[in-house]
Amino acid sequence: MRIATWNVNSVRSRAERIAAFLERNDVDVLAMQETKTADAKFPYAVFDAAGYEVAHVGTNQWNGVAIASRVGLEDVQTAFDHQPAYEGTVEARAVGATCGGVEVWSLYVPNGREIGHPHYDYKLQFLYSLQLAVDTNAPQLFVGDFNIAPRDENVWDISWFEGKTHVTEPERAAFQMLQEAGLTEIRHGDDYSFWDYKSMRFQKNQGMLIDFLLATEPIARKLDRAWVDVDERRGKGASDHAPVIADFDTRPLAYDEVR
Repeated sequence: MRIATWNVNSVRSRAERIAAFLERNDVDVLAMQETKTADAKFPYAVFDAAGYEVAHVGTNQWNGVAIASRVGLEDVQTAFDHQPAYEGTVEARAVGATCGGVEVWSLYVPNGREIGHPHYDYKLQFLYSLQLAVDTNAPQLFVGDFNIAPRDENVWDISWFEGKTHVTEPERAAFQMLQEAGLTEIRHGDDYSFWDYKSMRFQKNQGMLIDFLLATEPIARKLDRAWVDVDERRGKGASDHAPVIADFDTRPLAYDEVR
């Protein structure tokens, strides 16, 4: 099974480009973040035509997450248990579904904005609460834009980030706690998955690795290979993120086999 995660930065603006990506890469399941649209305005027809079912959670032009699958879409969940609210609202930042026997979660972790900002505390609480959704006995994938660079080498210049979010010790500790809860980071050989539109970051290769696939052991052990589709960051109309893709040999995988 080929599973990808991609912060598409507006699904309506890039629907045709996303469909072309799915076909070109023969993707079975795509988790999307920052769809930036309400459920009623999601371009379902584009995905239907390509043979994908879609589960989407979105309310307005902010946030929004989705899963597109051609291998089944069952047990859809529009938030994880104990998902925290921000200013009284549980935002559109998580959607889960069982796809081909694997429980997949598409996640858009809060940005945090600034150290000391209430949004920063919200980000940490979101990550702490996410640990409670991990079932180490089940094949689960928690994928998406985590808005954290867990290691210094995951940013182009760690000194540039002094006093900024994404690289602070509490954020990295929260990411590590997810791994301690039973998740394995799917590694690949690419440096970055995000290059800001500003200051010619992509052209200068001044990027960040903030998009991840985290897997429980029953699915992590099925990993074949993983990579970042850097070419998808190129050209007119590209998102500022590139898709992260992983292949898993899930043919014998089922819940009954790992319980």
